[in-house]
Amino acid sequence: MTTSTADLPDLLAAGAVTGADAPLLTFHDDATGERTTLSAAQLGGWAARTTGLLRDGCGLGPGSRAAVLLPPHWQTAAVLLGAWAAGVSVSFRGWATAGLPQVGPGADEPLDASFVARHRVDNWLDNPPEATHRFVLGLGPVGGPPAEPPAGYRDFLTEVGRYPDSLPPYAAVRRSDAASVDGTSYRQWGEVARGVAEACGLRRGDRILVDAATHEEPVTWLLAPLAVGASVVVCANLDPDRVDERIAAEQITRVL
Repeated sequence: MTTSTADLPDLLAAGAVTGADAPLLTFHDDATGERTTLSAAQLGGWAARTTGLLRDGCGLGPGSRAAVLLPPHWQTAAVLLGAWAAGVSVSFRGWATAGLPQVGPGADEPLDASFVARHRVDNWLDNPPEATHRFVLGLGPVGGPPAEPPAGYRDFLTEVGRYPDSLPPYAAVRRSDAASVDGTSYRQWGEVARGVAEACGLRRGDRILVDAATHEEPVTWLLAPLAVGASVVVCANLDPDRVDERIAAEQITRVL
């Protein structure tokens, strides 16, 4: 991250490039037809709600730990940015590592919260970790009635909607604080994000097309673009026959 995550508006720096109301993160699902576009202000609002859920709803903050078992999606971006703004360190567990034991510093320590995609709950390939507060995502569209959440989980969209879309005046998160459960700091993740952006040739003002199936790690589809002030179009179930159409319709300048 380029700044402390307490400075969420600074992290969403693309708003300064394209305008606060211009698209920052667009999500497509070619299998369902879903298309959601968020500006910097809107994404910041969802992230702020997530921060409120964690801080005020769950009593979590710096030193707390959360697992994120979610695919590339605008709601995943809100969860990650909201957790980091709350000072909560994150263990991101992609589908590619489903069912594999977690290794490394802090891997066996208890978790305070988890955010799990519906298709990964009770999936025989996966083993979502135990946590004090468990939220499930993917039960239904925003604004629609969700399905009944699995036992032991709460519906993320229902819960997060109870909180305001602006960050409360919490204490600043230090750049030396751990952003991930292995102890990697916000400053270090910022350096990684800028390195990925440079390696991919991402530039300020770019609009980047990302295939969700091949770029699961948030440092690629979220942090690297934000670090340079680019906007992102994330496509799930990308139809190879529609790539050129997507590039033209979304005014894509880079493809990952």
